[in-house]
Amino acid sequence: MTMTGTADADHFDPRYVNRDPELPETAHQISSDSWLQVGFVLTTGINSAYVLGYSGTIMVPLGWIYGVVGLIFAPLISLYANSLVAKLHEFGGRRHIRYRDLAGFIYGKKAYSLTWALQYINLFMINTGYIILGGSALKATYVLFSDDGQMKLPYCIAIAGFVCAMFAVCIPHLSALGTWLGFSTILSIIYIVVGFGLSLKDGMNTPARDYSIPGSTISKIFTTIGATANLVFAFNTGMLPEIQATIRQPVVKNMMRALYFQFSVGVLPLYLVVFTGYWAYGNSTSSYLLNNVHGPVWLKATANLAAFLQAVIALHIFASPMYEFLDTKYGISGSPLACKNLSFRVLVRGGYLAFNTFVSALLPFLGDFMSLTGAISTFPLTFILANHMYLVAKENKLTSMHKLWHWLNVCFFGILSVAAAIAALRLIAVDSKTYSLFADLD
Repeated sequence: MTMTGTADADHFDPRYVNRDPELPETAHQISSDSWLQVGFVLTTGINSAYVLGYSGTIMVPLGWIYGVVGLIFAPLISLYANSLVAKLHEFGGRRHIRYRDLAGFIYGKKAYSLTWALQYINLFMINTGYIILGGSALKATYVLFSDDGQMKLPYCIAIAGFVCAMFAVCIPHLSALGTWLGFSTILSIIYIVVGFGLSLKDGMNTPARDYSIPGSTISKIFTTIGATANLVFAFNTGMLPEIQATIRQPVVKNMMRALYFQFSVGVLPLYLVVFTGYWAYGNSTSSYLLNNVHGPVWLKATANLAAFLQAVIALHIFASPMYEFLDTKYGISGSPLACKNLSFRVLVRGGYLAFNTFVSALLPFLGDFMSLTGAISTFPLTFILANHMYLVAKENKLTSMHKLWHWLNVCFFGILSVAAAIAALRLIAVDSKTYSLFADLD
């Protein structure tokens, strides 16, 4: 069934008045989690181990003024865009538990396929980045105790990928994370507090830092555009309907609570470590902050291991739409320990993450992956598609000014997405020339 926005369920189609939303078929649990648990899922995404890279990938290319302004406005526009998608979750009398389902319901089959492709690319590259992060954290831990050069980054990435696969086999679906979100929060606190504390100490004990934006004029233009994509990447999941599917009724009201939690309490730890890291090291800040800090070996090792373990948990969040698709398609339901279900997860999820791991080791350029992910998928999914879907779905209820506002958003973020994609591809091409494949980066 294809329906346009001119048939808003509660106002235009009597078939859907006073009727519970239709539930789609899925092998995973839906409507089982509190808004607070969902809020922690969202916050885990913001304060994942990626947060250790934003001082280098956002603040260094943008500098103090534009970096601070960007990190203040990015959450505001992200909250707005995500709220548009959240309010369409039960549009047309259906629960749209997948981003592609919502797009397909509003636009048709072609939009369904295109949205699924964009989302797959988005989640695949986010997962790739998590494995790079996990490998980087493991290598940083190894280097603290030995400088023999035997444990190279590709080996560490392989270990990280294997651990992620083991975790994916053990956790059947997103709602099953439950207690693991508590562990994720504790792990996040560990590396954020250590990163903040050691950066603060270093900043107070080192001479004046250089905060100028490095590179030639052309290089600055491309890195600045790439950093705007990283801003979008930092605050958005690209899978809001899939996360909202797990929340209890009333789904829109509870999802808005979770979003307010994410973009208030959730952003404070990010600000703490990002601004302090850049203040302490200036334009020499690396894309993995714990490589800059100085302090007790045991403390840095603890922070690195916490970052590694948190990356394993966070990856499962962003891989869950792919798992849900495969489990539903092949009828994997019932007891997670059933022989069929367990063997399916081992083979399919293990194979998916093995390919992720191969790409991670092949091109371990974390900052470049964040830029490319933000450009070609997060921008379109979070800003372009969200504004246009809301425009189509609510067309008859929007004033001319509201329609103009949404069209301006679509056009602005469309142009920005193209520019950011070009900048990200240039960065990857430059780094690929500088480093060999399977590079052993610091």
